[in-house]
This record gives sequence, C-alpha cells and structure tokens, in this order.
Amino acid sequence: MVPPEARGAAVAIGNFDGLHRGHRIVINAAHELALAQDVPLGVVTFEPHPRELVQPAAAPPRLTSFRRKARLLQELGVDYVFALRFGPSLMRLSAAEFVHDLLGGKLGVAAIVTGEGFRFGHRRQGDTELLYRLASGLGIQCRTIDALDFEGMRCSSSRIRDLLTSGDVEKAAALLAAPYAISGMVRRGDQRGRTIGFPTANVHPIDGKTLMPGRGVYAVEASRRDGNAMPAVANLGTRPTFDGRNMLLEVHLLDRSLDLYGERLEVRFLARLRGERKFDGIDQLRGQIEKDCERARIILGVAPRIPPSSAAATAAIAPIFTS
Repeated sequence: MVPPEARGAAVAIGNFDGLHRGHRIVINAAHELALAQDVPLGVVTFEPHPRELVQPAAAPPRLTSFRRKARLLQELGVDYVFALRFGPSLMRLSAAEFVHDLLGGKLGVAAIVTGEGFRFGHRRQGDTELLYRLASGLGIQCRTIDALDFEGMRCSSSRIRDLLTSGDVEKAAALLAAPYAISGMVRRGDQRGRTIGFPTANVHPIDGKTLMPGRGVYAVEASRRDGNAMPAVANLGTRPTFDGRNMLLEVHLLDRSLDLYGERLEVRFLARLRGERKFDGIDQLRGQIEKDCERARIILGVAPRIPPSSAAATAAIAPIFTS
C-alpha cells in the first residue's frame, strides 16, 4: 500500500543497475520536475531484474544489489523508492494498464522521466512515444533523456560490465561516478597467509549475482560497517600458484591486522595492478606482492613501508596472496 504522502511524486523509471552517470541524469531531471511542481521525488524500479525471470540464463550479473541501490538512491536525495516486484502479475499488465492502473492509479504520479530506450507493458509493447500519449491523457508530465556519452564512452550498464570484466576498473568508475564496490562477508579460508603471520580476508559476496571484475590484483579500499575506508590490496582469482580452482576475493589491509571473520566488508576497486599470474614459488610470489603493495601505496596515498632490518623481519611482515 502506497502511503498518502508518497502519492503525486515526480518519478524516474528504470532498472538503474549501477546508478551510473546516465541514470543520475534521468533522476536529476525527475528532481527538477519535483521541485517545479513542489512534489516528492521518487524512483520506480523493478526487483528482480526482468531478465532474471524472463531469460535467467542470459540475465546479466548485477552491478548493484537492491540494498546498495536503495542506499545510493537515498544519498542522491530520492524521497521514495517504489520497488515493483517483477513477476507474472506485472508481466501480464498491458502498456495501458501499466500507465493507467499502476502509475496513474496506485502511485498517482505527477510526472515521469525515463531513458530513451524504456519499454514497458506485456511483451515490452510500450515505448516512450506510447508512454507520452497514455500519460498525457491522465495529465501526467513526461520527459525522455537521451543516452549519455562520457569521456568518449557510451554510459550504459552493459558497457560498464564489459569494462569491469576486462579489469578496467578506472574507466568503469568514470562512468559510474564512483569506484565499483562489492559487499561481502569475511569467511575462513585455508589460512595460507596466516602461516606467515599476515592472513588475508576472504570476502564472499552477499549477492551471488554480483559481477566480479576480471582476475588480477587491485588497489582497493575496504570498509567495515563504520564506513571508514582502509587502504588495501585485493587479489581476485583462483590462486594458480597453489593449483586453486575456486574464484576467491582476498583482501590484505595495508599496515594493519584486524580480526574480520564474520564481518561485512565493502571493497571498492580503485586500480588494477596486474593480471593473475602463476609463480614458481613462495619467494617469487612474495617479491611480486611486495611490489604490488608499494604500487598500491602510491595510488592510495599511503606512506611508504619502512624497510625491515632483516630477512626474518621480511618474512614476518610480507603480505602473502595465494595467487
């Protein structure tokens, strides 16, 4: 049931996976209409993503979980998020029913903003031209926002997925207007790092549908529930040096040791340091990871590590990644 105070909002409609710069322009346009009409700002979105139900095998991995999407929308100043449960009943609605009964009736929206490719109604029969015709009959104002090109790249969720899959987290961040982030729970692994004194946190994504960037080593920031960013290096891969088979996200905090087991950790990918490699042994791996950490320090603005005074000290503090 929609509360009375939420009715009459100016809404942006879409899946908004990733909430990239193009999405934000759509929401900003809805905000302008909300201010002009002195009504609340709302977002109408769908959960789950329609393709997860209609074409589950072809459904793209998510850039944002619903929980993270809701939090980001709140940070953008959205007053109400109308999450439409995408299922058989919604799929059966004709385009006219979607506008008249749902948007105009149940939600009572005052204005609608969409991206240029928005489709709606049974079998996606409705387009923006039909939306304008149907909404105008109800006195609902409509706007359509063209796709955005940013720094020579088309700003779209599919483009961002391609960039992340290739490991280009910096270009992906440019389109997202923020670093790509994954939230997960820290669970116990095989504790290889613990044997030399510096274990890594094994982060298991909370949403199994989350997109994982390409394999490799990354400069990252990690945050606990308190939100404080901690500089870190992350390895994402199967640990070929140790003949690993499972994909793991392992995070090493620079210059600090914390017991993170059972905690929720958000990992923000800032730069890719290198691809996944198989090393001839622990010593070679240790040397490369030390170089990775020093590069990460430069990128993250962390003070250089003070060199140890002995080989024993090196063995004690060198961060180990099982990759």
